Amino acid sequence: MQVKRDKEMQYKEICFKAMEVVKEAAAYVRERHEQRKDLHIEEKGKQNFVTEVDKKTEQILVDGLSNLLPESGFIAEEGTSVKKGDIYNWIIDPVDGTTNFIHGVFPFAISVGLTENEEIVAGIVYEFGLDEYFYAWKGGGAWLNGEAIHASTVATIGQSLIATGFPYTNFTYLTQFMNSMDYFMKNSHGLRRLGSAATDIAYVACGRYDGFYEYGLNPWDIAAGLLLVKEAGGEVGDFKGHKNPLFSENVICSNANNYSEFQETLEKIMLAE
Repeated sequence: MQVKRDKEMQYKEICFKAMEVVKEAAAYVRERHEQRKDLHIEEKGKQNFVTEVDKKTEQILVDGLSNLLPESGFIAEEGTSVKKGDIYNWIIDPVDGTTNFIHGVFPFAISVGLTENEEIVAGIVYEFGLDEYFYAWKGGGAWLNGEAIHASTVATIGQSLIATGFPYTNFTYLTQFMNSMDYFMKNSHGLRRLGSAATDIAYVACGRYDGFYEYGLNPWDIAAGLLLVKEAGGEVGDFKGHKNPLFSENVICSNANNYSEFQETLEKIMLAE
């Protein structure tokens, strides 16, 4: 028991030190957002953009987190570091919601997750629009600006507000996705799309949303959020019901009460031939 408690304290310490690194990166992003008319925008793919802010922010994060855990590696969206750690790896998205950022629309966020032997043990999502730091460490619960947060308790899809993200490069499941939107628009409290998966998942953790789903995401979009939801008492998985969706091609997050119905509904609709 003492070993477990000591480990939780270690995760907490790492989480809070990582948050200081995130704050440094966030200060730079906020400054550049105010001067975004001077942005140099590159197109990585159709509707998939990157700016010098993404790259510089990622460098700030990589440098600071490397100092925090010198033995750690990285899975980073812009490829600033390709170092792989034997035990610890940071999974980072410097600006989740780059298209929103470019257009001056909130939300957009920084997302930082830490894995230990492929298990997420610390996570931070900072959303700029409302100046909100969501954070969690394994065994320590989930938090928002110093206050404990919890997933909602609604029991059915019919009582739920659902969030999703629109596909912008992978249209493999577009027909099924359109069918899913039709279903949730008709059978829930409503459907929302903000443009930042990290923010969407954090909102599930604090009970603003009752469920989130999307396909075609990457580990850096979801790593921190997955831990937030689990530590907030929610559940995560993929359309097939597998409970470790970090490297899956799709993800669902919800509270513990409506998860089974949510997952079964998405499996039926999204995996239909």
